[in-house]
Order: sequence, then C-alpha cells, then structure tokens
Amino acid sequence: MPVNEEPTLSNNGPSTCNLPLSKKKRLHWWLLLALNIIFLLVGQAAAVLLGRFYYDKGGNSKWMATLVQTAAFPILSIPYFFLRSSDDSSNESNPPILTISVIYVVIGSVIAGDNMLYSVGLLYLSASTYSLICATQLAFNAISSYFINRQKFTALIFNSVVILSLSASLIAVNDDSDKPSGVPKGKYLRGILATLAASALYSVLLSLMQLTFQKVLKKETFSVVLEMQIYTSAMATCVSIAGLFISGEWKALRGEMDGFTPGKLSYVMTLVWTAVAWQLCAVGVVGLIFVVSSLFSNVISTLSLAITPIASLIVFHDKMNGVKIIAMLMAFWGFASYLYQNYLDDVKARKTQADGNDASTSSRC
Repeated sequence: MPVNEEPTLSNNGPSTCNLPLSKKKRLHWWLLLALNIIFLLVGQAAAVLLGRFYYDKGGNSKWMATLVQTAAFPILSIPYFFLRSSDDSSNESNPPILTISVIYVVIGSVIAGDNMLYSVGLLYLSASTYSLICATQLAFNAISSYFINRQKFTALIFNSVVILSLSASLIAVNDDSDKPSGVPKGKYLRGILATLAASALYSVLLSLMQLTFQKVLKKETFSVVLEMQIYTSAMATCVSIAGLFISGEWKALRGEMDGFTPGKLSYVMTLVWTAVAWQLCAVGVVGLIFVVSSLFSNVISTLSLAITPIASLIVFHDKMNGVKIIAMLMAFWGFASYLYQNYLDDVKARKTQADGNDASTSSRC
C-alpha cells in the first residue's frame, strides 16, 4: 500500500471495478492515524519535560541526556520483527550493503551531534522556551527541502519561515525570559544558539533521509523506515557512549545519582522513561510516515513543540510573559501557514490521482 493512500478493498470478480472503502477499513485507518499522532505528541512532550526535570533535580551530564534520546532503540525491533517478512516479500533489488552501511553510519553520527546540541539547549533553557525555539525546525525544513529535495517555495511557506524566525528572535531578545536558576545570560544565549543549530541540523537530516528513500532505497515501506530508525539510532547510541567516556562525564554519574534530589530510584526511572518517551515519539514519527507521509509527520512533530509550553506551564509553572505568549501565537501562525500549504498540495495531488483513477476505471469497466 502506498504510504500516502488509504487502503482500498477490491472485488475479485471477473469484470467488476474497485469497490469503495469499507467503513471497517476506514475506521481502522483513522484509529491507526490517531494512535500514531498520540504517540508522537505525548512522547515528544513527555521527553522534553523529563529532560528538563533531569536537569532541574541535579542532573548535569550533557552526554547522558544525549544518550537517552536513542538508547531505547531496541524497542523498535519488536514491530520490525513482525512487519519485515510481509514488507520484504517484494522482488525489488536492494542497494549494496556497503552503500547502506555508510549512509547509516553518517546519518547516525550526525544524529548524535544533533542530539548533543538539543541537550545543551535544554540545559540552559526552560522547557517552554526550548520548545518554542525548536518550532523553527519547520522553517529550516522548508529551506533544506528547497535545496536538497527541490520542494517548491510558495508564498505560504515563505510566510511560515518568516513568522517562525521572528518568533524565535522574540525569545532571544526577551530579557525577562524565565531562565533556569543559576544560568547566566551568556549560557542562556548559548542555549538559544545551540537549539537553533539543532533545529537546522534536524531539518537537514530529514531532507537527507527523504533523499535516501528516493535515490537509494527507492521504497518507503514501514519495515524500511523502521530499519533506518533502528540502525541510525544504534550508531548514534554508540557515538553518545563514546562521548560519555571520552569527555570523562561518566566519572561524575555516581555522584550525580547520589545528589539527585528525589533520590537514586527517581534518577534511574527518569532516565529510563525519558528514553522510552523518545522511542514512543519515534514510533509515532515512523508510523505517520507509513500511514500518511513524512511531511505530515514533521508537521505534527512541530505542533507538539508548539503545545509543549502549555504542558510546561502546568508541570513546571514556567513564567508565560507577554513576549512568550506572542511568540507562541506566532509559532501557531507559522505552523498554520505551513499546514495550509500542505493541505492545498494534498488536495491538488488527490484530484490528479482521482482523475487518473477515473480514466483507468473507465477503460476497464
């Protein structure tokens, strides 16, 4: 089944045409879509909040915060094991193993660096400020897709880029932003720059992954998407472990656990559930890629970043001053512009596909 199409039922009679989608199949598709959206929204919001909790309660290891973003990747092997046999039944030729290995090693290493930038950003920023700046990834994605994937740059997308950029700029120049306790202004600005760089690099990664699907793998089944997620996460985990030991931060982990305010058990559970939350988010991401499209998955991911400040306001009581509220509204505006452009493109694509299907059906019936 193509990634961006709903399943259809067909009548196997000798001279009949495809029947409309049954209510049962349509309900199953919508439930799967809703489930993956929940996975992504809840997983990403929970991971960000737990990451901020780790730093607030005494955690200080940037490499440990980087490691937990990919360390739970073996969880994805469960759905991969059950789906691989059905998806790999096609007779399509596979690309050379050396080529795929090089791609996975490079992408996995870049993911580790990107996660490190995110960890630095979250260390010096509140959860709400961090999430609002991360929302700029949609603007960066529009730019990287234009140069790497040759995606057109419409007026609505340009509007989204400008609005999201201004939203991040408002946060950067806001002297009254709620910095975590003990963070000087210099490190606060470093956190903003690190988060912006991470968002830009993440957008480039998405474009490179899409290019890999189109030019190398030449297919986008659920098992192939999971395979890329598993192997790149495994490489990123190896790089993060190496960074943890090379930097010497591993020596301070025992003292960090002993000094964690809620206790040792809470320290371990915070790291475990942060890792699980990131993989829950990853399942939602790849699930939406399979059920709808990679573009839709990125849009929902950005929506999660826009609503995380509301969750941080409830959980951590982050200060929501006027500038931050305006920045959040601008982020929603930029998101809406981008989403509306995607809607227009989808309507046009579906109309073209429907016209083609009607012509094909007429020739068979």
